[in-house]
Amino acid sequence: MDHIVFLGFNLYAWITIATVLAVFTVLLFTKLRADLVFVSAMGILLISGVLTEQEAFSGFSSSSTVVVGVLFVVVAGLMHTGVLHWIVKNLLGQPKKYSGSIMRLMLPVAGLSSFLSNTTVVALFVDIVKMWSKKLGISPSKLLIPLSYASGMGGICTLIGTPPNLIISGLYTQNTGHVMNVLAPTVPGLFCLAVGILSVIALRKLLPDRKAPESAFEDTSEYTVEFLVPSDNKNIGKSVQEASLTDIKGGSLIEIIRFDHEVVSPVMPDEMLMGGDRLVFAGQIDQLLDLEKSHAFVASDHHVFSTRAGKKRNLQTAYITFGSSLVGKTIHNSGFEKNNHMTLVAVSRKGERIAESPRDVVLNAGDTLLLECSPKADLRAAKLSRQLRFFDSEQIANIGPKTLVSGLIMIAMVALSATNVLPLMSCAFLAAFAMLIFRCCNAEQAMKAVNWEVLMVFAGSVVIGLAIQKTGIAERMANGLLAICGKNPIVVMASVCLVATFITEFISNTAAGAIFFPIMYQAATAIGCDPYPFMIALMIAVSSSFATPIGSPTHMLVYAPGGYRFSDFIKIGVLMNIIILAANIFIVSVFCPLTPMN
Repeated sequence: MDHIVFLGFNLYAWITIATVLAVFTVLLFTKLRADLVFVSAMGILLISGVLTEQEAFSGFSSSSTVVVGVLFVVVAGLMHTGVLHWIVKNLLGQPKKYSGSIMRLMLPVAGLSSFLSNTTVVALFVDIVKMWSKKLGISPSKLLIPLSYASGMGGICTLIGTPPNLIISGLYTQNTGHVMNVLAPTVPGLFCLAVGILSVIALRKLLPDRKAPESAFEDTSEYTVEFLVPSDNKNIGKSVQEASLTDIKGGSLIEIIRFDHEVVSPVMPDEMLMGGDRLVFAGQIDQLLDLEKSHAFVASDHHVFSTRAGKKRNLQTAYITFGSSLVGKTIHNSGFEKNNHMTLVAVSRKGERIAESPRDVVLNAGDTLLLECSPKADLRAAKLSRQLRFFDSEQIANIGPKTLVSGLIMIAMVALSATNVLPLMSCAFLAAFAMLIFRCCNAEQAMKAVNWEVLMVFAGSVVIGLAIQKTGIAERMANGLLAICGKNPIVVMASVCLVATFITEFISNTAAGAIFFPIMYQAATAIGCDPYPFMIALMIAVSSSFATPIGSPTHMLVYAPGGYRFSDFIKIGVLMNIIILAANIFIVSVFCPLTPMN
């Protein structure tokens, strides 16, 4: 098949191009899991003969993939010993002005994101932002986009701050034999971070002022109504289904409070009604009040639902994630409530509660759900986290001696790697072992912390990048780029970074880093330049996604709680992309001169 050539590419190259385009299309327009998509791409490249078995599975043995997996254990130790909560509690303070709150928020978030998972940091700070917003009298939407931006810009400051940095540095080592220092992108990254923070402050008027979604849920009595079942009621002894309460107009029965204070929720169709029961319904109050006549119920003399919530049961706000299987469905037609031990009370969309029966609402990504959860509900379960995000479900660790120990382990790991005493992989393994030995986390917690989906995407990205390089696609694209841009190093660097920044708005920055590495590397070597500064510029470019909510997982984390619309990111994000791109090219060309290779 090497002899079949069309438009300069052989058949293997065209199979690779088709596979890459298919990955883009599937990730953009379907809800399939990213890890499944990348594993499928690896299978296609193997079966078609583009890659050998060893090459197709090389992503799993890649040093960058191994380091990412081990770092999950290190982060688990930091989380379970309360290091992040100590930092939040002691270093943030309380802002007095909006402009000051942006600076005070973005700096520590960026600092933490330089060493920890961006999504972990953002999830931790969302509730902080909500509290600040109330104190400052502004909408959370004015601070949540800066929060997400800070995590992304902070991640580029070290090799371990974000996955594409590890991929690019790992591929650079494979091609040159030179190992990058863990602080290699620090100076350019800090410069871009400073420019980014100042730009957000200057452009703060472009940040949207959206109504907070949970503001629709401030008073439970506004969307629940309670009835008492009198002792002579004709429905006593009947099941909920026999009493025609399973499919009522305008709402649903979310729980029964027995005379002895036992709480029954979710309410199953075969649950029996008893005299003295207090029935709690959620939905359209005006329609639910008809039950008082049709079923001879008695209006409750006082509303106990909101005062009782948080004792034996609790109310939780959750946001439907992008790609959730709940999107396009109703809770009524699923087993979600029964399977997860929770009951849907109300639904909010773009800050406004939807005025219809919550269980009949066709759900969209970004919808806010108010759920009443039983003690059996596991808000941290993996299967649930793929559907919803509970921002109040993080366990608060106790601050103690282990907090200091885990913090010192993290500092030692970075210091040993930065001073080239040990390779980064060795430092990461030692830090992970130390976290387990000193009981900063146990083996079960460590295994649960490993995000296998991320690792599969990581490995798949490495393999796709290898295929692009092996089939000659990278070389031809680099030559085409040089034909258009000439051999000016700055123009070549800026051109590749511009395209990479655009592409990373629609696919993961991990995939973008792996795909553009061979193109940037070939372009740099073709003009006779040392590829090192080009790699630093690429690291910053593929993590500079500001203009779409799907450009980064952290954008998706803040999308729902901020009540954002897709266009909100475009208004400020396009300008941020241009500003950071210019800052990136400037600082890299100054800090790492574009010199010819020896």
